[in-house]
Amino acid sequence: MTGGLGFIGSNLALQLVSEGAEVTILDSYIENTGAHFNNISSIKKSVKLIISDIGDSHACSECIQKADVIFNLAGATSHLDSMSAPLIDLQANVTSQLAFLEAVRKLNPTVRIVFGSTRQIYGKPQYLPVDENHPLVPVDVNGIHKLSAELYHQLFDTVYGLKSTIVRLTNTYGPRMRIKDARQTFLGLWIHKVLKDETIEVWGGEQLRDFSFVDDTVEALLLLGQHKDSIGMVYNVGGDEVLSLREIAECLVSMCGMGKISTHPFPEERRRIDIGDYYADSSRLRQSTGWKAKVSFVQGVEKTAEFYKKYLHEYCQ
Repeated sequence: MTGGLGFIGSNLALQLVSEGAEVTILDSYIENTGAHFNNISSIKKSVKLIISDIGDSHACSECIQKADVIFNLAGATSHLDSMSAPLIDLQANVTSQLAFLEAVRKLNPTVRIVFGSTRQIYGKPQYLPVDENHPLVPVDVNGIHKLSAELYHQLFDTVYGLKSTIVRLTNTYGPRMRIKDARQTFLGLWIHKVLKDETIEVWGGEQLRDFSFVDDTVEALLLLGQHKDSIGMVYNVGGDEVLSLREIAECLVSMCGMGKISTHPFPEERRRIDIGDYYADSSRLRQSTGWKAKVSFVQGVEKTAEFYKKYLHEYCQ
């Protein structure tokens, strides 16, 4: 898998190892991403780790040739960073992805690929819940680049027969996510603040969101990696519960018994790329695979908080 030192990739690797799979992790380990060696500490002797950009075909060639399934989860996720450094985001999310697909096409054209995309490519919802037929109007550079990577996967599927499935992920959270800042998810930063008994800054507060606990996301990825009818398809993975930002903050403070909440207007730099309310329609995934979200938001927050109570220092350095 690519991006296997990151949040979702590492949780997927843990599950695959537990099921007896032979796992190779390819990760560039770039600063200020979700990559963290602690994420795979319990399985480091059971996986092969290659530190390299996925665009380096020489470094990737052996693992590509041997793969049965590629979970392609590499890429930059920060929306604000993409606006301030768009060419860096372009390299991570487009140029390297295209080079990787070219290598796969040449070295292992029959492999299954599951590509992790994002709900951000929809932009500001024109209707709710958002299904896979919603117009694609990204509001930031990161969204445009993620959409470009999607289109490359679809093109290589159509033209060269690469067997790709695209998964648009919605607000995934859980153990091993980046919490030292909001580059990966605001929820991680909020959990960090609460566990240090600090103040959560809620911008606006009425915006609606759904969340997917990482175990549910991993299950969706595994199902799609084995499901032949998903080839060439696009799937949303979201949560069943819809909560306001204020409700989310109140839930964190209440469950952890510490932290405070301060509500503020949206900062102008955030307002320009904010999408407003968003929650996903995941019915296509349910109908195709039988998948359903099993972990409630309260249960997921509890599991996540327990993890970071134990490892807060390691993930906040």
